[in-house]
Amino acid sequence: MKAYERLLNYVKIHTTSDEESTSSPTTHRQFDLAELLVQEMKELGITDARVAENCYVYGSIPATPGCEDKPALGFLAHMDTAPDFCGENVHPQIRENYDGQTVTLGQSGRVLSPETFPHLVKLKGRTLITTDGTTLLGADDKAGIAEIMTLAQRLIEEKLPHGKICIGFTPDEEVGSGAEGLDLPAFGAKYAYTVDGGAENEIVYENFNAAAADFKVNGFNIHPGDAKDKMINASLVAMEINNMLPAAERPEHTERYEGFYHLTSMEGTVEHAQLSYIVRDHSSARFDSRLETLRLIEKTVNEKYGPGTVTLTLQEQYRNMEEKIRPCMHLIDNAIDSIRALGMEPDVSPIRGGTDGARLSFRGLPCPNLGTGGYAFHGPYEHITAEGMDTVVEVLLGIVARYAN
Repeated sequence: MKAYERLLNYVKIHTTSDEESTSSPTTHRQFDLAELLVQEMKELGITDARVAENCYVYGSIPATPGCEDKPALGFLAHMDTAPDFCGENVHPQIRENYDGQTVTLGQSGRVLSPETFPHLVKLKGRTLITTDGTTLLGADDKAGIAEIMTLAQRLIEEKLPHGKICIGFTPDEEVGSGAEGLDLPAFGAKYAYTVDGGAENEIVYENFNAAAADFKVNGFNIHPGDAKDKMINASLVAMEINNMLPAAERPEHTERYEGFYHLTSMEGTVEHAQLSYIVRDHSSARFDSRLETLRLIEKTVNEKYGPGTVTLTLQEQYRNMEEKIRPCMHLIDNAIDSIRALGMEPDVSPIRGGTDGARLSFRGLPCPNLGTGGYAFHGPYEHITAEGMDTVVEVLLGIVARYAN
């Protein structure tokens, strides 16, 4: 079975995670895909395939004769889709021999155009898979799952030489908790790759340092006719807080290694208000400085309006994996060689986000990220090509071969 055929099956299963939930997994529906994957793995001959009670899927392929001493190599992808946009009732649209021009996404009124997505021109002649404009596609990261499953099938059926191969599928990556529950001894890998990125030639081992920041503002509400020198309008204080952050350091004004403060939500009345931010920077020093800026704002506002007016809560989410990958650069070198062997130039660039691999690297499993062949994740413009997915499978096979040799 081709990787894209698996993808078309997987995206039909609703697996959106829930950032408000405290359970693990955050949504029980992720078990639907987990149980299907275990069944498919067993049909391939992966006898130890199983799903744990927290919805983590494990399986392994023993080393072939002569490769028992090779390092155990892991491949990971996540089963959940992002809560940013509807992930239910996905109806993929397939266009064979795509002409590189604007695509109408079903009856949604949305279009996929080269003006907005210039890379579409390079996909001309391929089999393009899109949404119908009413949901996301779910290639993030069901494409990665499909490619790993196809890798496993190829290794087993073609009897290709390899060390022990460890396979893991995680829940809840999209809400930042996917790597926490992975049982590393049960997974069994010495090194691993997440297959959860963009173009098929992408390699990522640098990511943002990340934190969530919430300001809660307590105002003092009194009749406006008697408000002079008494009222503290929590909504106006919240606006003041936001204006204390540098306007140029927002996502819409930054790129590559430039960090940002991103206001994700706000609500307020005279009496209470709340601002929620995500804070990102590749540099650990600059990241720590950003957090200190937020603490200074809390202090300054409380000095102005009185103690307890503002409460800042910071929650660290993940760190830049670069420091953990640098001692294991064979992971990057082997991926580069595998991509170049297929006639492509590797795109080794920092990701302006994070992956399970970042958390896993800090837990002791060095784990850079590879592309899936997909684009425009987390929304109705998400798309991928069958040929791109085939190429990713070949990249994975090349990496496995290099470790076997």
